[in-house]
Amino acid sequence: MKKIALILLALLAVVYVVLYRSDLTVRELIERYTTPNSRHITVDGMNVNYRMEGNPSDTLPLVLLHGTGSMLQTWDGWVSVLQGQRRIIRLDLPGYGITGPQPDNKASGTYYADFMIRFLEKIGEKRCDVAGNSLGGSIAWHMAMLYPDRVRKLILIDAAGYPFTPKSVPIGFRMARVPGIAGLVAKLTPDALFRSSLENVYFNDSLITDKLVQTYADLNRREGNRQNFVRRKPEPDSLWQKMRQIKQPTLILWGQHDDLIPAIVARQFHRDLPNDTLIVYPNAGHVPMEEIPAQTAKDAAAFLSKSK
Repeated sequence: MKKIALILLALLAVVYVVLYRSDLTVRELIERYTTPNSRHITVDGMNVNYRMEGNPSDTLPLVLLHGTGSMLQTWDGWVSVLQGQRRIIRLDLPGYGITGPQPDNKASGTYYADFMIRFLEKIGEKRCDVAGNSLGGSIAWHMAMLYPDRVRKLILIDAAGYPFTPKSVPIGFRMARVPGIAGLVAKLTPDALFRSSLENVYFNDSLITDKLVQTYADLNRREGNRQNFVRRKPEPDSLWQKMRQIKQPTLILWGQHDDLIPAIVARQFHRDLPNDTLIVYPNAGHVPMEEIPAQTAKDAAAFLSKSK
């Protein structure tokens, strides 16, 4: 029995060594993932990583908000399409990317909306159009509801908001919520874990490149991010019950094959938002702005260019 126990311990040690991934420093990530358009500003004690890109003559910026476990690079495709027309602001939200952990580990839509207003004020922006995916979509509609004078138009992409039951959840998300296992997520995060999670949210897995996997893996390994993720607890939010208060023109974009936030949620937004347009894509999952960036960005541009 003692011999078997020793063998099992040895096997566990080998598994740990094989799967263990150390944190990456902010300096390392800045060297790898910033561009001449990258900027940093201190908000709420965090050194927020963001980019200002596109048409400098555009007086009303388009703000792009990423989802859980993601980062500003999720919008690369949109920026390529829209930068000739719009001035674009995208950032790593608190808890993610180079920005890193939120000191108080807050995660509610209201907190993030308040943070975004403080961030925009800090960089001198008073009003904007805003687009968000998943968590970013939730932040976007919270901004529109709580600060209606600050948001002109709203784009929701597979947005969180209403209560829902996912068909499938990325393995990293599941592990982070299991007592006794969650702590492992903060250390044992091989690239295969990120590839599996991306396969869960993509419809067309052939679009998942090694470079994409590496980007997600690196930026989630930013020092403190994994620990922040496993400590974060869902916060009750009933503001979705007041969704009809949102009056801004709204474009709802959804992947038909979203197994995380199913398309029935898109129809709930469509039902409650009085001034909206809904487009469901048959060839996309949870992140259509990554899978079909040209098509989704074209639809967004058409919506944003309308006078009303």
